[in-house]
Amino acid sequence: MEFASKCLHGGYEPKNGEPGALPIIQSTTFKYDKTADVAALFDLKAAGFFYSRLANPTVDYVEKKIAALEGGVGAICTSSGQAACFVSLMNLCRAGDHVVACSNLYGGTINLLAVTMKRFGVEITFVDQRLPNSELVKYFRPNTKAVFGETITNPSTDVLDIARIADLAHSQGVPLIVDNTFATPYLCRPIEFGADIVMHSTTKYIDGHALGVGGVIVDSGKFDWAAHKDKFPEFSEPDESYHGCVYTEAFGNAAYIVKARAQLIRDLGCLQSPQNAFYINLGLETLPLRMQQYCKNAQVVAEFLAKHEKVAQVAYPGLPGSHDHELAQKYLPNGCSGVIAFVLKGGREAGVRFIDSLKMISLEVHVADIKSCVLHPASSTHRQLTDEQLAAAGIDAGSIRLSVGLEDVKDTLADLEQALAQA
Repeated sequence: MEFASKCLHGGYEPKNGEPGALPIIQSTTFKYDKTADVAALFDLKAAGFFYSRLANPTVDYVEKKIAALEGGVGAICTSSGQAACFVSLMNLCRAGDHVVACSNLYGGTINLLAVTMKRFGVEITFVDQRLPNSELVKYFRPNTKAVFGETITNPSTDVLDIARIADLAHSQGVPLIVDNTFATPYLCRPIEFGADIVMHSTTKYIDGHALGVGGVIVDSGKFDWAAHKDKFPEFSEPDESYHGCVYTEAFGNAAYIVKARAQLIRDLGCLQSPQNAFYINLGLETLPLRMQQYCKNAQVVAEFLAKHEKVAQVAYPGLPGSHDHELAQKYLPNGCSGVIAFVLKGGREAGVRFIDSLKMISLEVHVADIKSCVLHPASSTHRQLTDEQLAAAGIDAGSIRLSVGLEDVKDTLADLEQALAQA
C-alpha cells in the first residue's frame, strides 16, 4: 500500500465480525490454558502477550503500523520520547562506553545524554554535525557504540545530512540513530538514507492533538550485529537471562528490537499504555493530511517573518536562503514540518513582549501540535543549558520557537502581526 493507506490500514487488520476501529485492550494480563504455552513465551520461542509491561495487543498494532511507515523490521512504543531515546542507546551501551552525538539536539535530550547517561557510565561527545567526516572521525574511540542526531533539530531546525553521517558511522562499525520526530515518516524516512535505528517522540506530530505522551523506536534490520560481534557481543553471545538465547541466531535481522524488548522494556517497564497507543493511532490516520497543511502554513509564515522589519533572523529550511535549504531539498522534498525558529531585533526582552502579546497562538511547553504554539527555549526547554551549550545548539538567548498549527494561516499571520507591533 501507499503511505496514506498504510496510515489507515497498517498494523490492525480486523477479521470477520471484529471491530473496525482499533480496540483498546485494557488488560495487564492474558489467560492461557497450559503452563507450556507460558513457558514458551518466557523462553522467547513463541509470540504472544503475557504481561502489558512488555507487550500489549493494542500497542502491538501501533508498533507494526509505525514500523511499516518507517520501513523497519519492528518497533517498540515507549512511555515517552525520552524513554525511546534512552532505550535506543542503552540497548547498545554499558558502563564505560561512548557515543558521538550532534550538539544541536533538543535540550531534554542533551540533559539525558550529558547528565543521566553519564551517571550510568556512558560518556557522550557532542559534535558539530556540519563538520566534514574527515574531522568528525577524530571524535570516535574504540569504545564508541553509536552516533545520534535529529532529522530536523529542535528548535534550531537544522537538517541532518543523514547519508553522509551514516557512512561515517558505518565506517567505524557503529549504527546511526536518528530522532525523526519533527519530520515524521511522511516527510522523511531516514532508513532509506542509511540510518539504522529511528526514534520519535510520538507526543508531537504523530499524535498531533496533545492527548498522550509517547515514543517509539524502529529497527531497520540492516545493521549486521554479527559482523561486529567484537563491538556488540551482547547480540551474538548467550543471554543468560533467557536461557542462553543468542539474538542474532534466534531473530536474525530483528535482533536489536527483540533484545530491546526482552531486556530493557522488561526491566524498565517503559512500554506505551494501551489508551495512549489508541490516541497515537488516531493521529497516524490523519498524519499525511496534517503534515501537508503544517508545511504549507509554515512556509507562508516563515516567508512573512523573513520579510518583517522587526525580525533579525529566521531559521526554516524551506526558505531559499536557509543554510540547509539544499539538504532539505534532498531529505525533505515534501516539506519541512511546521516548526520555525526566529530571533527578534531587541533580543530577549523583545521576545518576551512578543510572546506575552499573542492572542490566538498559545504559550505552551509543547510543539508540533494541531494548534499553533510558541515558546522561548532559553527560559524553558533549554533552561538548563549554559550560554556555551545554547550557542553550540544553534540557539540565541532571544530565539523563539513557533510551531505553526492548522488554523487558517490568515489568522496566524494577523496574530503575529499585532504581537510584533508590541515587540
